[in-house]
Order: sequence, then C-alpha cells, then structure tokens
Amino acid sequence: MATYVLLPGFWLGAWAWRAVAADLRGRGHDVHPLSLTGMGERAHLARPDTDVETHITDVLNLIRYEDLHDVVLVGHSYAGAVVVPSVADRMPDRIRRMVFIDSGPLPDGMSHAEFAPPEEQRRNAELVREEGHGWQLPPPPWQRPASEVPGLPDGTLERLVRLSVPQPWATATTPVRLTEAWEKLPRLHVLCGFPVEQVRARIATVPAFRHMATESSAYRELLGWHWPMFDRPGELATILHEAA
Repeated sequence: MATYVLLPGFWLGAWAWRAVAADLRGRGHDVHPLSLTGMGERAHLARPDTDVETHITDVLNLIRYEDLHDVVLVGHSYAGAVVVPSVADRMPDRIRRMVFIDSGPLPDGMSHAEFAPPEEQRRNAELVREEGHGWQLPPPPWQRPASEVPGLPDGTLERLVRLSVPQPWATATTPVRLTEAWEKLPRLHVLCGFPVEQVRARIATVPAFRHMATESSAYRELLGWHWPMFDRPGELATILHEAA
C-alpha cells in the first residue's frame, strides 16, 4: 500500500480526482485528494491575498496533521509546477516521490504566470481585471476544449462547468521559492500535451524546463487532453499505482 496526496490545477478541487482516487483505493492505497484554499468546496475561503504560500501551507498541514509518510505527491498543471516542489523542499523526509501531471517544476524565483507566452499573460491579466474583480482568473469556457476530446464520459462537461471556480490570481503571480532540498527526490512526469521528444528538446533551449532533466526524472506518456483525470482516469491511476 502507498500513500498518495493528489493536488488539482487551476479552477479545480479535490472533486476532480474522484475517479482516480476511487481506482487507487480499490487497489488498496491510502489516497488524499485535496481542495486547496479557495477552490472546490473551499471556494468560500478565497481572498485577494490567497497565494502560492497559502496553498503550500494547505499541503504541509495535511501531511503534518494526518501524519503522512512516504507520500507520493501528485500535482496537476499549476500544482505540479509550484506547489509540489515547494512542499517537497520544506518536508523532503515525508515525500517518497513527486509526480507531475502534464507539468514540471519551475525554477526558483519564477511564477506560474511567467511560464505562459507573453500574449497569454496579457490575455489572462485582462480577464482578471475585467471579469475577475481584479484578483481572480475565471474558468475557461469548458465547452470549447472539451468538444475536442473523444470519448469524454457523460456528465464530465456538466461537472466542469458547475464545479469549477475562479482561481485567485496571486497563486499565479507569486514566485516560487526553493532551496536544493527537494532536488534529490525521485520524480515522474506524466506527459499529456507533448511527447517525450518535444520535452527533451525544450529542456535544451528553455530555462523553465531545466528541472525536468535530472537523473531522478522518469517519463510516461499519456498523450491527449491536459486533464487526464477526466478522460483517462483508469490509465492515469495505473501509472500512479506503478509509480509507487
């Protein structure tokens, strides 16, 4: 049996992991999906100052108060980029492996917003200003990206529209602060948007990808939608099971 902590990306809560968590529990694992502050059932706690440090503290407290050890720490997208390495950096003795779902750890001093191309950064900042009261990034129009996903289970789109909530923008603009304590921990990258060859090419040319080129990094391809917990939960659960 392994212990998993599952962290969702932008706009989502623990509910996004329901199918994956059920599969892993069926295999005998201890699974802790977490809604970060301001997200999911904790949406009412969102504030303009809800930032990356808030979300890091959420995970550290879960591990501490549940007395979790040998944790397989799984982060999707934003949570993988900044929350997973930050938690592992501060509590490396509790982490068995880091798993990045269509994501990778950003370098010290870089924010999640800075990873996006300049045009996307400007577009998001405008959405925050005009539709997010100056401090929230609204969810995407899920109908458009979901329409391109073959075989998406019935009800998934409705749940995404109904349960997604705006992302506190400070979580995207707060720079990550890391030492080197987390870097020796084993890590797995589950690649959905890019095959391994493209990722390795970017490692050589894009500084933000440099932490994906280490001896402790392994790669698994699950090519398709950026949110595999919705369209391929069984395959994703199998990969996480094998990672433990």
